[in-house]
Amino acid sequence: MVFKRTHKILNIMTYIKKSLLFLTFISFSFFILNCSSSDDTSGPMEMMETEADGDTDGVSDINDNCATVSNANQADVDGDGMGDVCDTVFNFSTQPCSGGLAGSFPCNDYDLLLHIPLSVFNATSANDSWGWTDPTTSKEYALIALNNGVAFVDVTNPNEAIYLGKLPTATVSSSWRDVKVYNNYAFVVSEASNHGMQIFDLTRLRSVTNPPVNFNADTEYTNFGSAHNIVINEDSGYAYAVGTTRSGPFKGGPLFINIQDPMNPIDEGGYGQDAYSHDAQTVIYNGPDTDYTGKEILIGSNENEIAIVDVTDKANPSRISTISYSNVGYTHQGWFTEDQQFFILGDELDESNLGFNTRSLVFDFSDLDNPSFKMQYSGPTSAIDHNGYVKGNTFYLANYTAGMRTIDISNIAGGVMTEIGFFDTFIPNNSAAFSGVWNVYPYFPSGNIVISDINGGLFIVKKSS
Repeated sequence: MVFKRTHKILNIMTYIKKSLLFLTFISFSFFILNCSSSDDTSGPMEMMETEADGDTDGVSDINDNCATVSNANQADVDGDGMGDVCDTVFNFSTQPCSGGLAGSFPCNDYDLLLHIPLSVFNATSANDSWGWTDPTTSKEYALIALNNGVAFVDVTNPNEAIYLGKLPTATVSSSWRDVKVYNNYAFVVSEASNHGMQIFDLTRLRSVTNPPVNFNADTEYTNFGSAHNIVINEDSGYAYAVGTTRSGPFKGGPLFINIQDPMNPIDEGGYGQDAYSHDAQTVIYNGPDTDYTGKEILIGSNENEIAIVDVTDKANPSRISTISYSNVGYTHQGWFTEDQQFFILGDELDESNLGFNTRSLVFDFSDLDNPSFKMQYSGPTSAIDHNGYVKGNTFYLANYTAGMRTIDISNIAGGVMTEIGFFDTFIPNNSAAFSGVWNVYPYFPSGNIVISDINGGLFIVKKSS
């Protein structure tokens, strides 16, 4: 009887214990449900959720592909599981141009090797671009100008590009920024107020171990405020700031800056006898006009005309000649052919204002004192032409909404220019609008080409094998 009574008591106690556990579970579940539906954000679950979203982008840290930087869209262009805003190494698979497309981008004979969007650089727009090949390591670096600075990307292997860091703007953001390279230094100007010229030692990129780095300029040149462009003659060691203030002593004409010692630039005056200079090219002349062999010649694209100026003697620059043309919209930028006989000019407003298809104007500079109009090239779209450069017998054109276009100029003397390829980074249209490709840089020894797209960021492409 004692055993039975004891056993019965134990059964009752076990039942009571299980009932209490069940009631506790029901009460806790009700508490959780009540907290989840409550407007009071101080409950334990809400506190846990707040703590678990350190960058407050609405994505919990456990699910966030970049938990330290706000990125609500979770963009991951290379698909490596790390969000673009945290990624520094971009594993990008080459997208061959096949059937007129490289991935989703229209193309002809150019493959896509790399694409890095603006979000990676914490920028809202891109503009100019250039490149630097390290003479010691032979590594190739893309320099992409942005609304708020200049980004540096190791593109030696575009499929594993490394975003090394950024040089922020000297003052404020601007849609216009320009960068060129001389003697392993980058020179940066902008239309940002009081920006001056930033000078950055590119060899610092060799030793970056924890990218991306927020760089400082090595020095700044402040003898001018804003400038639209910086032009550099690497053969003479002179920089020419163009598009400076129209109210200055040279009325927006080129300023002469001796950069032979990059860290100690020297003001050597300027030239202001012609119109405001929007862009220019300077060369040590070795073309067909032997009167000027060995002279430093500046070709200014000056809004409504081209100005040819002898700038050999910086204290006494002299106009050689000027030339205009019919249906001027805005004389924007141009480049010599390699034999320095012809100059290919882009007019930035003739497409939008006058209804032309992309129009490039060619001038015969065989006689610098008497330049003449040679021919007009019309592209296949209505897109606006921007910056163009010559390498060998190819003219590489940044064509805004129509992307990068490549044009065979091997028979330019015979009046023939023929499009032979393109890569269109701006998919929506090819209209006469200021979107798409701002600049191209075709001078890397590898043959890889840098494209800076206002809306899309950095692209690296290469001619298809």
